[in-house]
Amino acid sequence: MTDAAKPQPPLPDHLSVDPRSPHHVAAIFEHDIGILFNGKERSDVEEYCISEGWIKVPAGRALDRKGHPLMIKLKGKVEAFYR
Repeated sequence: MTDAAKPQPPLPDHLSVDPRSPHHVAAIFEHDIGILFNGKERSDVEEYCISEGWIKVPAGRALDRKGHPLMIKLKGKVEAFYR
């Protein structure tokens, strides 16, 4: 069964890659999604919110005390789409 044959669930307003987050939806990640931020496609987005207009991306190679990457929030126009 190909990805084109599977029905695609609607993309939520707020989505996170981290499975520990309450905004993580595993069914969405069965499909390839893309994020446009200020008109440019980003591949390093960990979390986004379309209505509030922000994305979270890793801050370089810095890690917090639990070993997770430190995130920075960037504000701008956010669009999510299926590839």
